[in-house]
Amino acid sequence: MLKPSDQFHGSDLEKIESLYGIRKEEIVSFSANVNPLGLSRQFKERLSAQLDVITTYPDRTYQKLRETIASYCKTESDRVIVGNGSTELISLVIQIQDPKKALILGPTYSEYEREVCLSGGTCSYFPLEESADFALNEDKLKQALQPEIDLFILCNPNNPTSTLIGADRLRTILDLCRQRHIFVMVDETYMEFVRDVDAASAIPLTEQYDNLVVLRGVSKFFASPGLRLGYAVTADETLIRSAARKQNPWSVSSIAETAGRLLFTDTDYIRRTRELIDSQRQHVFQKLSVTDGLKVYPPCANFVLVRLLKESLSAAELFDMAIRRGMMIRNCSTFPFLDDTYFRFCFMKPDDNERLLSCIREFVS
Repeated sequence: MLKPSDQFHGSDLEKIESLYGIRKEEIVSFSANVNPLGLSRQFKERLSAQLDVITTYPDRTYQKLRETIASYCKTESDRVIVGNGSTELISLVIQIQDPKKALILGPTYSEYEREVCLSGGTCSYFPLEESADFALNEDKLKQALQPEIDLFILCNPNNPTSTLIGADRLRTILDLCRQRHIFVMVDETYMEFVRDVDAASAIPLTEQYDNLVVLRGVSKFFASPGLRLGYAVTADETLIRSAARKQNPWSVSSIAETAGRLLFTDTDYIRRTRELIDSQRQHVFQKLSVTDGLKVYPPCANFVLVRLLKESLSAAELFDMAIRRGMMIRNCSTFPFLDDTYFRFCFMKPDDNERLLSCIREFVS
C-alpha cells in the first residue's frame, strides 16, 4: 500500500504506473476531473484537416479565437484574454494585481496560494465549513473581507467540494469587494458542467463589475488538458492592457488557436457532455447517499467529495484498493482543512462509475 506521504494528482499516471506496475492505459482516472467522452470524432476530423496551421504563426491578437470564445460565453471579444491554459492566466492575473494580502476560499486548488506567494504577497484562507456541507456562509465571509485584503480568490464550482455560489450571491460579494477596493478572481474551470450554466456563471457580471476577472480553460470540459488553452473575461481595461504587455508573444500556439475555434462551436458534443454528467451526477449521488459508512456532499460540478465515517478506514487505503483494480481516485488529505477521511472522484461513463461504486461499497463494508 502507498505511504501516507504519497499523493497523486490526476495527471500522475506515470508515477502510478511505476509504483504499482499497472499500465497507465489500463487506469480509469477518476482523479483528473476530465470529460469522460474524450475528444469528439467531429473535432478530430476537422482539426486533422487543418494541421497545416502549424506552419505559420498565429495572429498575435487572436481576434477570431476571442470572437469565438465571446460568442460561446455571450460576452464581448474585447473583454477576452487568451492564454496557455488557465494556469498561465492565474499567474498572469496575480502578477498584475500584485496583491499584498489575498483571501482564498478553501479548501481549494493549491496553485492560487503558490502564485500569490511567488509574487511576494501573503495568503489567508476563508474556510468552507464541513458542518454546513461546505456551503458558503456569507455573513462570516463579509467579516473576513477586511480592507487590508486586496485580492479575493474563489474557485466556482469549488474543487474539491463541488459546491457552487450562484450569481445572485456572488453579486452581493462583488458589491462589498468593490466598496472595499478588493479585486475578485473567479476560477470557473468546472462551471460548464453545472446544470444551469447561464444562471450560475459570473461572466455576465463582468458587464457591471470592473473589479472582476473570470477564468476558464478547455482541459476539463473539452477533455483537452494537453492543448494548453485558457481564457479570461474581464471589463478591467487596465488588466487587459497589462496582460497584453506582460504576456509572451504567441503564448497560444496555432494548433491550439484552431482547436479552440472548433471546440467552442461543437454544440452536439457540449449537449452530450451535459446530459451525461447531469444523469451520472444524480445517479452516483443517490447511490452514495444510501451507502452506510459514508457522508456525501451534494455535488454541482462533475465530481463529488465524500467522507469516510469509520475511524478505522482511510482514503489512502481506499485509493490503494481502487488503483489495484485500475481505478484512480483522489485522496484529499493534502487540501487545506481536509484530512485522510476525505476522497474525491469525477463522474465517468456509467459502467466505470458502477465499478467504482461497487469498490467503495466493498471497502466500507
